[in-house]
Amino acid sequence: MTLPRLSLPARLTYGVGELAGAVPVGLAAFFLLYFLTTVVGLSPALAGGVLLLGRVWDAINDPAIGWLSDRTTSPLGRRYPWMVYGAVPLALCCGLLWWVPPISSQSGLFTYYALLSLVIYVAFTAVQLPYTALAAELSDDYDERTSLIGIKSAFSIGGSLLGLGLAQVVFAQVAQPRQQYLVLGLISGGIALVAVAICVVGTYRRYWQMEARRRERTAALGVPLSSQIRSLWQNTAFRQVLGLYLFAWMGIQVTAAMLPYFVSAWMKLPETHFAQMALTVQGSAIVSMVGWNWLGQRTEKRSIFLIGAPISVLCLLGLVTVQPGQMGWMYGLAAGVGLGLATLYLVPFAMLPDVIDLDELRIGQRREGVYFSAVVFLQKLGLAIALFLSGQVLEWTGLTAEAVDQPTSALWAIRLLIGPLPALLVAGSLWFAYRYPISRQKHQEIVLALQARRSG
Repeated sequence: MTLPRLSLPARLTYGVGELAGAVPVGLAAFFLLYFLTTVVGLSPALAGGVLLLGRVWDAINDPAIGWLSDRTTSPLGRRYPWMVYGAVPLALCCGLLWWVPPISSQSGLFTYYALLSLVIYVAFTAVQLPYTALAAELSDDYDERTSLIGIKSAFSIGGSLLGLGLAQVVFAQVAQPRQQYLVLGLISGGIALVAVAICVVGTYRRYWQMEARRRERTAALGVPLSSQIRSLWQNTAFRQVLGLYLFAWMGIQVTAAMLPYFVSAWMKLPETHFAQMALTVQGSAIVSMVGWNWLGQRTEKRSIFLIGAPISVLCLLGLVTVQPGQMGWMYGLAAGVGLGLATLYLVPFAMLPDVIDLDELRIGQRREGVYFSAVVFLQKLGLAIALFLSGQVLEWTGLTAEAVDQPTSALWAIRLLIGPLPALLVAGSLWFAYRYPISRQKHQEIVLALQARRSG
């Protein structure tokens, strides 16, 4: 059975689904640590503890939800029930996360945000992980998948831009910081609800066309989760994707978390520059995505990353040289970081469906949920540790929310955490990209072998 190419409306509506995670996550990445320390009033150590607890819990529930979504049978399919039923609690939690409760004690505030983080990450995973796994189930063509992930990546960056643009407007229109962040949270929750609805409606028909073609597949229903996770490590290509994504994404997220501190404490700029800097990074990334996607249709996926990531490394290293008053240099480096960042959005999730095809050829099962959950599990665990340690470093070096002028030790910590350390992590990801073994030709051989097996 030959299917028509994935239509543009189906690709676009799939991409819209990314907004359900991109807007809330973008706001959290750039502002949550700063919000907890300066608006809520938590100490940097406790704020880092909230982030660590939430991320570790998030990482733990990822494999379970991925495994369960692989086993789900319903009239809506395997992925859609999770997305639909998870969207409402996700939207509610987006508002509660950015609300400051009437609690004065450090322990009480820590308890509130720690417990809320457990709930919001379950809701987020229930929506985002099945959505991400859906990409591998809408097409099995090498270039079509690259195009689909390119659109998803563009919406991911666009979601961050949308969140940052909203922040820029809200910061300018709402004077009280507590109200600023609450308004942002409520808007991001509403966007998540609408995005999930559009994605489900727009991709539903194509999903069932692909499922009809895969009737011969054997679902991994009887294999325990622990055994499935252990077997993933035997896939060499998967190990390379995992390392690439883990190292690069950790670096970028540490930079994002440090950005408000860098702008306010080191550069002595007003809050509006938080969003403007982030918009510069993400704007550069989304503009360059067109070029990277074009290149991806003409070369190997790993080659795109090996070209783009070093650009981010050099610009991240340059951030430590920026002095107060050098705004042009600061914004220029931010644009350079975004140019390379686009390949991080595009490449790993374009590689992963090909890795899943190789796994199906190897063991005869489709395990999209388990594979995507395993990637997100280690990425979130690594990110949690990195952000927790960043919070501890800020605490150890004397950062205080009330101080107008931070101590020299804290300023040096901010400068090292925003540039050189992330540059080292992104550079480490290049080794894994170089070792990625699935070329365009190799994937074509895998697809032909799978088609021969399915046809009997």
